[in-house]
Amino acid sequence: MRKTFKYRIFPTHAQVTRLGATLDICRELYNGSLQERRDAYRFERKSVRYIEQANQLPDIKKIRPDVAGVHSQVLQDVLKRVEKAFDGFFRRVKAKQKAGFPRFRSYKRYDSFTYAQSGFSLTGSKLRLSKIGSLRIKLHRLIEGKIKTLTITRSATGKWYACFSVEVEPQPFPANNKAVGIDVGLNHFATLSTGEQIANPRFFRMDEKALAKAQRREKRKAARHIHERIANRRRNFAHQLSHALVSLFGVIAFEDLNIKSMVRNHCLSKSIQDAAWNQLIQYTTYKAEYAGREVRKVDPRGTSQRCSACGATVLKDLSQRTHNCSCGLVLDRDHNAALNILSLGLQATALPRQEAARL
Repeated sequence: MRKTFKYRIFPTHAQVTRLGATLDICRELYNGSLQERRDAYRFERKSVRYIEQANQLPDIKKIRPDVAGVHSQVLQDVLKRVEKAFDGFFRRVKAKQKAGFPRFRSYKRYDSFTYAQSGFSLTGSKLRLSKIGSLRIKLHRLIEGKIKTLTITRSATGKWYACFSVEVEPQPFPANNKAVGIDVGLNHFATLSTGEQIANPRFFRMDEKALAKAQRREKRKAARHIHERIANRRRNFAHQLSHALVSLFGVIAFEDLNIKSMVRNHCLSKSIQDAAWNQLIQYTTYKAEYAGREVRKVDPRGTSQRCSACGATVLKDLSQRTHNCSCGLVLDRDHNAALNILSLGLQATALPRQEAARL
Protein backbone atom coordinates (compact mmCIF):
# COMPACT_ATOMS: atom_id res chain seq x y z
CA MET A 1 0.00 0.00 0.00
CA ARG A 2 0.99 3.63 -0.44
CA LYS A 3 1.78 6.03 2.38
CA THR A 4 2.84 9.69 2.26
CA PHE A 5 5.48 11.41 4.41
CA LYS A 6 5.38 15.20 4.36
CA TYR A 7 8.28 17.44 5.40
CA ARG A 8 8.95 21.17 5.40
CA ILE A 9 11.76 22.31 3.10
CA PHE A 10 13.66 25.59 3.28
CA PRO A 11 14.83 26.79 -0.14
CA THR A 12 17.09 29.81 -0.58
CA HIS A 13 15.78 32.93 -2.33
CA ALA A 14 17.32 31.78 -5.60
CA GLN A 15 15.79 28.31 -5.19
CA VAL A 16 12.36 29.81 -4.42
CA THR A 17 12.61 31.63 -7.75
CA ARG A 18 13.47 28.38 -9.56
CA LEU A 19 10.71 26.46 -7.77
CA GLY A 20 8.19 29.14 -8.69
CA ALA A 21 9.39 29.15 -12.31
CA THR A 22 8.99 25.36 -12.43
CA LEU A 23 5.40 25.66 -11.21
CA ASP A 24 4.71 28.35 -13.83
CA ILE A 25 6.05 26.17 -16.65
CA CYS A 26 4.08 23.16 -15.39
CA ARG A 27 0.90 25.22 -15.21
CA GLU A 28 1.48 26.56 -18.72
CA LEU A 29 2.04 23.03 -20.03
CA TYR A 30 -1.07 21.77 -18.24
CA ASN A 31 -3.25 24.51 -19.72
CA GLY A 32 -1.69 24.10 -23.18
CA SER A 33 -2.24 20.35 -23.10
CA LEU A 34 -5.84 20.86 -22.02
CA GLN A 35 -6.39 23.41 -24.82
CA GLU A 36 -4.94 21.02 -27.41
CA ARG A 37 -7.31 18.27 -26.35
CA ARG A 38 -10.32 20.59 -26.40
CA ASP A 39 -9.46 21.97 -29.84
CA ALA A 40 -8.77 18.53 -31.30
CA TYR A 41 -12.18 17.30 -30.24
CA ARG A 42 -14.01 20.51 -31.10
CA PHE A 43 -12.64 20.91 -34.64
CA GLU A 44 -11.72 17.35 -35.63
CA ARG A 45 -13.74 15.17 -33.25
CA LYS A 46 -10.42 13.57 -32.35
CA SER A 47 -9.21 12.44 -28.93
CA VAL A 48 -5.61 13.22 -27.99
CA ARG A 49 -3.91 10.84 -25.55
CA TYR A 50 -0.96 11.14 -23.19
CA ILE A 51 1.57 9.36 -25.39
CA GLU A 52 0.92 11.74 -28.30
CA GLN A 53 1.49 14.80 -26.15
CA ALA A 54 4.52 13.30 -24.39
CA ASN A 55 6.14 12.70 -27.80
CA GLN A 56 5.97 16.46 -28.45
CA LEU A 57 8.08 17.36 -25.41
CA PRO A 58 11.52 16.99 -27.10
CA ASP A 59 10.49 19.44 -29.84
CA ILE A 60 9.09 21.88 -27.29
CA LYS A 61 12.37 21.79 -25.37
CA LYS A 62 14.32 22.72 -28.52
CA ILE A 63 12.47 26.01 -28.88
CA ARG A 64 11.84 26.68 -25.19
CA PRO A 65 15.02 26.69 -23.05
CA ASP A 66 12.94 27.35 -19.92
CA VAL A 67 10.99 24.13 -20.53
CA ALA A 68 14.26 22.26 -21.11
CA GLY A 69 15.28 23.50 -17.64
CA VAL A 70 12.61 21.33 -16.00
CA HIS A 71 13.24 17.64 -15.33
CA SER A 72 11.64 15.42 -17.99
CA GLN A 73 9.65 13.31 -15.51
CA VAL A 74 8.16 16.46 -13.98
CA LEU A 75 6.90 17.48 -17.43
CA GLN A 76 5.57 13.99 -18.13
CA ASP A 77 3.68 14.00 -14.84
CA VAL A 78 1.93 17.23 -15.86
CA LEU A 79 0.60 15.50 -18.98
CA LYS A 80 -0.45 12.49 -16.88
CA ARG A 81 -2.46 14.85 -14.66
CA VAL A 82 -4.34 16.09 -17.71
CA GLU A 83 -4.93 12.49 -18.82
CA LYS A 84 -6.23 11.63 -15.37
CA ALA A 85 -8.57 14.64 -15.39
CA PHE A 86 -10.11 13.56 -18.70
CA ASP A 87 -10.35 9.90 -17.63
CA GLY A 88 -12.29 11.06 -14.57
CA PHE A 89 -14.53 13.25 -16.71
CA PHE A 90 -15.45 10.42 -19.09
CA ARG A 91 -15.95 8.00 -16.20
CA ARG A 92 -18.45 10.38 -14.59
CA VAL A 93 -20.23 10.93 -17.92
CA LYS A 94 -20.55 7.18 -18.37
CA ALA A 95 -21.90 6.81 -14.83
CA LYS A 96 -24.39 9.64 -15.53
CA GLN A 97 -22.96 11.71 -12.71
CA LYS A 98 -22.22 15.44 -12.68
CA ALA A 99 -19.32 15.39 -15.12
CA GLY A 100 -17.33 18.56 -14.38
CA PHE A 101 -15.25 19.17 -17.53
CA PRO A 102 -11.50 19.63 -16.83
CA ARG A 103 -10.70 23.29 -16.21
CA PHE A 104 -7.72 25.51 -16.85
CA ARG A 105 -5.54 26.13 -13.82
CA SER A 106 -4.80 29.58 -12.44
CA TYR A 107 -1.75 30.50 -10.35
CA LYS A 108 -3.65 29.68 -7.15
CA ARG A 109 -4.91 26.33 -8.42
CA TYR A 110 -1.57 24.88 -9.51
CA ASP A 111 0.72 24.46 -6.52
CA SER A 112 2.69 21.22 -6.94
CA PHE A 113 4.92 19.24 -9.28
CA THR A 114 6.08 15.63 -9.09
CA TYR A 115 9.27 13.66 -9.67
CA ALA A 116 8.45 10.05 -10.53
CA GLN A 117 11.19 7.72 -9.24
CA SER A 118 14.16 9.80 -10.42
CA GLY A 119 15.42 13.38 -10.42
CA PHE A 120 15.80 13.64 -6.65
CA SER A 121 17.89 12.23 -3.81
CA LEU A 122 17.90 12.52 -0.04
CA THR A 123 21.13 12.71 1.92
CA GLY A 124 21.01 13.60 5.60
CA SER A 125 19.28 16.96 5.97
CA LYS A 126 19.62 17.81 2.26
CA LEU A 127 17.15 17.11 -0.53
CA ARG A 128 18.63 17.38 -4.00
CA LEU A 129 16.21 18.24 -6.81
CA SER A 130 17.32 17.99 -10.43
CA LYS A 131 17.48 21.40 -12.14
CA ILE A 132 16.93 23.18 -8.81
CA GLY A 133 19.70 22.22 -6.38
CA SER A 134 20.13 21.00 -2.79
CA LEU A 135 17.54 22.23 -0.31
CA ARG A 136 17.48 22.02 3.47
CA ILE A 137 14.77 19.65 4.70
CA LYS A 138 13.43 19.10 8.21
CA LEU A 139 13.12 15.33 8.67
CA HIS A 140 11.02 15.20 11.83
CA ARG A 141 10.47 11.45 11.41
CA LEU A 142 12.08 8.63 9.44
CA ILE A 143 10.74 7.60 6.04
CA GLU A 144 9.47 4.03 5.98
CA GLY A 145 9.27 1.84 2.89
CA LYS A 146 10.45 2.33 -0.68
CA ILE A 147 10.14 5.84 -2.08
CA LYS A 148 8.15 5.85 -5.32
CA THR A 149 7.52 9.52 -6.07
CA LEU A 150 8.30 12.95 -4.66
CA THR A 151 5.84 15.85 -4.90
CA ILE A 152 6.92 19.40 -4.11
CA THR A 153 4.06 21.61 -2.94
CA ARG A 154 3.67 25.31 -2.18
CA SER A 155 1.19 26.40 0.49
CA ALA A 156 -1.03 29.46 0.26
CA THR A 157 1.37 31.26 2.60
CA GLY A 158 4.41 30.50 0.45
CA LYS A 159 5.84 27.62 2.50
CA TRP A 160 7.32 24.68 0.61
CA TYR A 161 6.93 20.99 1.42
CA ALA A 162 8.31 17.69 0.16
CA CYS A 163 5.79 14.83 0.05
CA PHE A 164 7.32 11.36 -0.39
CA SER A 165 4.93 8.67 -1.59
CA VAL A 166 6.28 5.32 -0.43
CA GLU A 167 5.35 1.69 -0.89
CA VAL A 168 4.96 -0.01 2.49
CA GLU A 169 3.80 -3.35 3.72
CA PRO A 170 0.77 -3.19 6.04
CA GLN A 171 1.71 -3.68 9.68
CA PRO A 172 -1.33 -5.18 11.39
CA PHE A 173 -1.96 -4.26 15.01
CA PRO A 174 -2.59 -7.08 17.49
CA ALA A 175 -5.93 -8.81 16.89
CA ASN A 176 -8.84 -6.80 18.25
CA ASN A 177 -12.50 -7.84 18.13
CA LYS A 178 -13.84 -4.62 19.62
CA ALA A 179 -16.19 -2.57 17.44
CA VAL A 180 -17.49 0.96 17.71
CA GLY A 181 -20.17 3.03 16.03
CA ILE A 182 -19.53 6.76 15.67
CA ASP A 183 -22.15 9.47 15.29
CA VAL A 184 -20.70 12.83 14.20
CA GLY A 185 -22.47 16.05 15.05
CA LEU A 186 -22.20 19.72 15.91
CA ASN A 187 -22.98 19.77 19.65
CA HIS A 188 -20.24 17.17 20.04
CA PHE A 189 -17.80 16.43 17.25
CA ALA A 190 -18.40 12.72 17.72
CA THR A 191 -20.28 10.39 20.05
CA LEU A 192 -19.13 6.79 20.33
CA SER A 193 -21.35 3.79 20.94
CA THR A 194 -19.38 3.34 24.17
CA GLY A 195 -21.00 6.55 25.41
CA GLU A 196 -17.82 8.63 25.14
CA GLN A 197 -18.28 12.07 23.59
CA ILE A 198 -15.56 14.00 21.75
CA ALA A 199 -15.86 17.78 22.13
CA ASN A 200 -16.20 19.86 18.98
CA PRO A 201 -12.99 21.96 18.75
CA ARG A 202 -14.56 24.56 16.41
CA PHE A 203 -11.21 25.72 15.05
CA PHE A 204 -12.70 28.15 12.54
CA ARG A 205 -15.01 29.69 15.12
CA MET A 206 -12.03 30.24 17.44
CA ASP A 207 -10.22 32.35 14.82
CA GLU A 208 -13.25 33.81 13.05
CA LYS A 209 -12.92 37.27 14.65
CA ALA A 210 -9.19 37.49 13.93
CA LEU A 211 -9.83 36.41 10.34
CA ALA A 212 -12.60 38.96 9.86
CA LYS A 213 -10.33 41.69 11.28
CA ALA A 214 -7.52 40.80 8.88
CA GLN A 215 -9.92 40.75 5.92
CA ARG A 216 -11.42 44.12 6.85
CA ARG A 217 -7.95 45.65 6.92
CA GLU A 218 -7.12 43.91 3.63
CA LYS A 219 -4.18 42.12 5.19
CA ARG A 220 -4.26 39.21 2.77
CA LYS A 221 -1.03 37.67 4.02
CA ALA A 222 -2.31 37.64 7.62
CA ALA A 223 -5.61 36.12 6.48
CA ARG A 224 -3.78 33.35 4.60
CA HIS A 225 -1.72 32.57 7.71
CA ILE A 226 -4.89 32.30 9.82
CA HIS A 227 -6.51 29.98 7.27
CA GLU A 228 -3.38 27.83 7.26
CA ARG A 229 -3.31 27.73 11.07
CA ILE A 230 -6.95 26.61 11.16
CA ALA A 231 -6.29 23.89 8.57
CA ASN A 232 -3.21 22.64 10.46
CA ARG A 233 -5.08 22.44 13.77
CA ARG A 234 -7.99 20.65 12.13
CA ARG A 235 -5.64 18.20 10.42
CA ASN A 236 -3.73 17.49 13.63
CA PHE A 237 -6.98 16.88 15.51
CA ALA A 238 -8.20 14.42 12.86
CA HIS A 239 -4.85 12.59 12.85
CA GLN A 240 -4.82 12.17 16.63
CA LEU A 241 -8.43 11.04 16.88
CA SER A 242 -8.19 8.63 13.94
CA HIS A 243 -5.02 7.09 15.40
CA ALA A 244 -6.77 6.59 18.74
CA LEU A 245 -9.78 4.93 17.09
CA VAL A 246 -7.64 2.56 15.03
CA SER A 247 -5.57 1.67 18.11
CA LEU A 248 -8.63 0.86 20.23
CA PHE A 249 -11.05 -0.83 17.83
CA GLY A 250 -10.95 -3.58 15.22
CA VAL A 251 -14.11 -2.44 13.43
CA ILE A 252 -15.13 1.21 13.14
CA ALA A 253 -18.52 2.19 11.71
CA PHE A 254 -19.37 5.67 10.42
CA GLU A 255 -22.44 7.10 8.75
CA ASP A 256 -22.06 7.45 4.98
CA LEU A 257 -22.92 11.15 4.97
CA ASN A 258 -23.56 13.33 1.91
CA ILE A 259 -21.64 16.39 3.10
CA LYS A 260 -22.20 18.34 -0.14
CA SER A 261 -25.93 18.10 0.35
CA MET A 262 -25.72 18.96 4.04
CA VAL A 263 -23.79 22.23 3.52
CA ARG A 264 -26.64 23.57 1.40
CA ASN A 265 -28.29 24.38 4.71
CA HIS A 266 -27.04 27.97 5.03
CA CYS A 267 -27.73 28.04 8.77
CA LEU A 268 -25.39 25.11 9.44
CA SER A 269 -23.00 25.09 6.47
CA LYS A 270 -20.20 27.02 8.21
CA SER A 271 -20.33 24.78 11.28
CA ILE A 272 -20.45 21.61 9.15
CA GLN A 273 -17.44 22.68 7.10
CA ASP A 274 -15.59 23.64 10.28
CA ALA A 275 -16.21 20.19 11.77
CA ALA A 276 -14.64 18.47 8.71
CA TRP A 277 -16.13 15.05 9.43
CA ASN A 278 -14.91 13.67 6.10
CA GLN A 279 -11.33 14.38 7.10
CA LEU A 280 -11.68 12.15 10.15
CA ILE A 281 -13.28 9.37 8.08
CA GLN A 282 -10.57 9.55 5.41
CA TYR A 283 -7.72 9.49 7.92
CA THR A 284 -9.30 6.64 9.88
CA THR A 285 -9.84 4.64 6.68
CA TYR A 286 -6.25 4.71 5.47
CA LYS A 287 -4.84 4.18 8.96
CA ALA A 288 -7.18 1.20 9.40
CA GLU A 289 -5.98 -0.32 6.13
CA TYR A 290 -2.35 -0.01 7.25
CA ALA A 291 -3.14 -1.51 10.67
CA GLY A 292 -5.35 -4.36 9.46
CA ARG A 293 -8.56 -2.85 10.86
CA GLU A 294 -11.93 -2.34 9.17
CA VAL A 295 -13.88 0.84 8.50
CA ARG A 296 -17.55 0.46 7.56
CA LYS A 297 -19.86 3.17 6.22
CA VAL A 298 -23.54 2.63 6.87
CA ASP A 299 -26.78 4.18 5.63
CA PRO A 300 -27.52 7.14 7.94
CA ARG A 301 -31.28 7.07 7.39
CA GLY A 302 -33.17 6.51 10.63
CA THR A 303 -30.15 6.22 12.91
CA SER A 304 -31.30 9.21 15.00
CA GLN A 305 -34.97 8.24 15.12
CA ARG A 306 -34.75 4.47 15.66
CA CYS A 307 -34.53 3.03 19.17
CA SER A 308 -31.32 1.06 19.58
CA ALA A 309 -32.99 -1.24 22.12
CA CYS A 310 -36.29 -2.24 20.51
CA GLY A 311 -36.10 -0.85 16.98
CA ALA A 312 -39.18 1.36 17.32
CA THR A 313 -39.25 4.74 15.59
CA VAL A 314 -39.15 7.63 18.05
CA LEU A 315 -39.59 10.87 16.12
CA LYS A 316 -37.72 13.91 17.45
CA ASP A 317 -36.53 17.20 16.00
CA LEU A 318 -33.00 18.58 16.29
CA SER A 319 -33.78 20.44 19.51
CA GLN A 320 -34.57 17.18 21.35
CA ARG A 321 -31.27 15.91 22.69
CA THR A 322 -32.59 12.93 24.67
CA HIS A 323 -33.91 9.67 23.25
CA ASN A 324 -36.91 8.50 25.30
CA CYS A 325 -38.60 5.31 24.10
CA SER A 326 -41.73 3.59 25.38
CA CYS A 327 -39.62 0.45 25.88
CA GLY A 328 -37.92 2.25 28.75
CA LEU A 329 -34.65 3.24 27.07
CA VAL A 330 -33.60 6.79 27.94
CA LEU A 331 -30.19 8.05 26.84
CA ASP A 332 -28.46 10.81 24.91
CA ARG A 333 -29.79 11.17 21.36
CA ASP A 334 -26.34 10.90 19.78
CA HIS A 335 -25.39 7.89 21.89
CA ASN A 336 -28.54 6.13 20.67
CA ALA A 337 -27.61 6.98 17.07
CA ALA A 338 -24.07 5.66 17.59
CA LEU A 339 -25.47 2.35 18.85
CA ASN A 340 -27.63 2.09 15.72
CA ILE A 341 -24.59 2.84 13.55
CA LEU A 342 -22.66 0.11 15.36
CA SER A 343 -25.51 -2.37 14.78
CA LEU A 344 -25.59 -1.59 11.06
CA GLY A 345 -21.81 -1.83 10.85
CA LEU A 346 -21.82 -5.26 12.48
CA GLN A 347 -24.33 -6.55 9.93
CA ALA A 348 -21.63 -6.18 7.29
CA THR A 349 -18.90 -7.97 9.26
CA ALA A 350 -18.26 -11.34 10.76
CA LEU A 351 -17.58 -9.82 14.17
CA PRO A 352 -19.49 -11.64 16.95
CA ARG A 353 -22.29 -9.43 18.21
CA GLN A 354 -21.64 -10.45 21.80
CA GLU A 355 -18.13 -8.95 21.65
CA ALA A 356 -19.48 -5.55 20.60
CA ALA A 357 -22.21 -5.74 23.21
CA ARG A 358 -19.59 -5.72 25.97
CA LEU A 359 -18.30 -2.29 24.90
